[in-house]
Amino acid sequence: MAAQLELLNKAGCHEIFKEKVSGSNADRPELKKLLAYIRKGDTVTVSKLDRLARSTKDLLNIAEAIKKKGADLEVLNINLDTKSPTGQLMLTMLAAIAEFERGIMLERQREGIDIAKADGKYKGRKPINEAKLQQVQKLVDNGTSVSKAVSEVGIGRRTYYKAIEEGRI
Repeated sequence: MAAQLELLNKAGCHEIFKEKVSGSNADRPELKKLLAYIRKGDTVTVSKLDRLARSTKDLLNIAEAIKKKGADLEVLNINLDTKSPTGQLMLTMLAAIAEFERGIMLERQREGIDIAKADGKYKGRKPINEAKLQQVQKLVDNGTSVSKAVSEVGIGRRTYYKAIEEGRI
């Protein structure tokens, strides 16, 4: 984060919007503030494309929203500026290539997992010990806090709550 801020400051950015949530999160309040803030003639500057969007569709939608406001988009690490038609073309192509690469990586990962499963090397998560879940529930029923009960039995809080959600306890 510090390196990104340094790049943005060196680029002469006056307002910096810092998102605290993952880019894949649909609710991005700082992005919404940014899009509401920009005016005609502004330039939205990001250090890298993946700081702005996680998919081609998302990037193109954000870029279109910026364009509709009369602003431009600049990506520092690849020296891309959408002020020109060439910059706009490059943005679209880079976004498509990035999404393609991610798809290929996920495909390879799935293939690797399938091979590991076939070789008996990948078994996934250990099944949840139902006896331990029942033990935690007994402790909770007898007045022990959930945190203390799961700690004593040796399972995670999330595991316990997930079992409740699934109706297993």
